[in-house]
Amino acid sequence: MDKFFKLQERGTTIQREFVGGFTTFLTMAYILAVNPGMLSETGMPAGGVFTATALASAIATLVMAFSANLPVALAPGMGLNAFFTYSVVIYGGYSWQLALTAVFIEGILFIILSFVNVRELIIKAIPSNLKKAVAVGIGLFITLIGFANAGIVVNDAGTIVGFGNISSGAPLLAIIGLVIIIVLYANKIPGSILIGILVTAFIGTFMGVTNIPKNFSIFSIPSAPIFAQFDFSQIATLKFFTIFFTFLFVDIFDTVGTLVGVTTQARLIDKDGEIPRVKQALLSDAIGTVAGAVLGTSTVTSYIESSSGIAAGSRTGLSSLFTGLFFILALFFSNLFLLIPAAATAPALIVVGFLMMQAVTEIDFRDPTEGIPAFLTIVIMPFSYSIAEGLVYGLLSYVLIKALTMKFKDISVVSWILAAIFIGRFFLQL
Repeated sequence: MDKFFKLQERGTTIQREFVGGFTTFLTMAYILAVNPGMLSETGMPAGGVFTATALASAIATLVMAFSANLPVALAPGMGLNAFFTYSVVIYGGYSWQLALTAVFIEGILFIILSFVNVRELIIKAIPSNLKKAVAVGIGLFITLIGFANAGIVVNDAGTIVGFGNISSGAPLLAIIGLVIIIVLYANKIPGSILIGILVTAFIGTFMGVTNIPKNFSIFSIPSAPIFAQFDFSQIATLKFFTIFFTFLFVDIFDTVGTLVGVTTQARLIDKDGEIPRVKQALLSDAIGTVAGAVLGTSTVTSYIESSSGIAAGSRTGLSSLFTGLFFILALFFSNLFLLIPAAATAPALIVVGFLMMQAVTEIDFRDPTEGIPAFLTIVIMPFSYSIAEGLVYGLLSYVLIKALTMKFKDISVVSWILAAIFIGRFFLQL
């Protein structure tokens, strides 16, 4: 084990890797409660989504452990699951089967890109400030979803949106949960988000929000996953391309950003600034996405929460091995995770939104040709309730503003091509 995972070489032990892997699992296990609740709004069975979420997370994380030997865990990505549920299915009018098809094709393409190194070309083609703006916009989008799911933000005829009745019920419980998670997170308690969700759900039993059925059992037999439910009937349309490209785009930059962040934190970056075994790491993400689509869940990506495990001592893929095994063990506790109400998971969405918002400090707003497209990307996502529209208008405004200010050298060929495709989408009303 020491030879395979290079424990001594990286200055770690089996015990430290176990603690790091368990810490990472605690920090990101909230996805087991959030993902089934969110995707079930599309009509997908929550039990099947739970099984798919746990299995896809385990598969991708174990591949990361054995192929890349990096302390990085993976699971269905926050933001990507929101795009799947709200932008594609609920408001886009597509079936969840078609959304799974987009995820599946994106994963297949990502596998190919991982082998042929096209990822560098795509990464370089998208402007740096837009990459950061995407994370910020998704953070705001997730936050709005959290507020809406809890009933804190509601429809209002006069002001479009307004505050709900926060003095009782689900809205009050969500606010209590938000305070709990913030206090835990600010005090750097491992697993603060998951602990906050569980404590909030427990408090909800006394407020009539969390409903525990009779003869409730914590242990359960895993539900059957949603296996290979695909719909290829509309994959030739431009709108499908927008959906597919958004999954691919966010997945690529989520993964690359996370890998850079956690490997830098763990001091694994080499002297040339390169991530070790990055191709295998990207392949782990792609394999997890394909497996997840086949099993019935949204895009799998690397989790920045892996940094909590690194802070606890993780330095090798052995910690990822332990994290993957914990996801498998979680399969037998689905009753516990599925019992948690939306009011208890909403605070987690809000806090994750805060974490994603931090990239806003790195955006150059002083240059209007950079700042305005980034700003449009950020605000259009929550205001249109669509991550795809934020991407479309952000990239289009970038190309337009750069062209009109004669800064053609800043526009890549790929950006020109994508802008032309998106303009064609408007004319075809797709």
